[in-house]
Amino acid sequence: MAKNITPPLSPAGVYLKDDEFRNKVVGVDFKVEAKYSWDAGVAIGRYLAELKEGRIAARICHGCDRILVPPRMFCEECFRPTDEWTTVKDTGTVNTFSIAYVRWDMERIEEPELPAVIELDGASPGIGILHKLGEVDPKDIKIGMKVKAVWKPAAEREGAITDILYFKPIRAAASAPAKPVAKPVARAAAKPAAKPARAAAKPAKAAAKRAPKPARRTASGKKGA
Repeated sequence: MAKNITPPLSPAGVYLKDDEFRNKVVGVDFKVEAKYSWDAGVAIGRYLAELKEGRIAARICHGCDRILVPPRMFCEECFRPTDEWTTVKDTGTVNTFSIAYVRWDMERIEEPELPAVIELDGASPGIGILHKLGEVDPKDIKIGMKVKAVWKPAAEREGAITDILYFKPIRAAASAPAKPVAKPVARAAAKPAAKPARAAAKPAKAAAKRAPKPARRTASGKKGA
């Protein structure tokens, strides 16, 4: 009895690429022309328009004091319309992440995809967006790692979440070199306690006090005592 094999596995147990699954297993030999349009709505429409300008829009709910990204016109926590627009920074923190070596169609890839939930600075704690990480070794990714958005050039943006190419780690600034320790300056020699001239003057004054006083003459010409 033949084994019941569920696509996208082949009878050999090997994962199939998308075109192999469609042409060999399912046998799709025609193309469906399914044209449709999708209205992004007020909140996401503004969000996408702001991305094209290099800004990340958010909505503020004064009922629960939260800043919501992506923005929504109705708060899912306090069941009331949100109140006003604001913008948040394009930096944030990795909340959770994955290292995927299998593509969406189950094909293995050499360079892994690095999806992550980023809590943006300025948004309420626990609120983040799903995007990719880049410029980082998968072994170095950690929960709590600080990251910054890498944008497409302004001329190439089209108003989509892919206007942000990925988020890259914010490298810690190199510590400033230590200042050289100043060498001690030799102090000037201590001044002598007294100048020699002053020291010599003291004995001379003492001798003068001991010397006899000369006799004084009176008006009559006689010598007085």
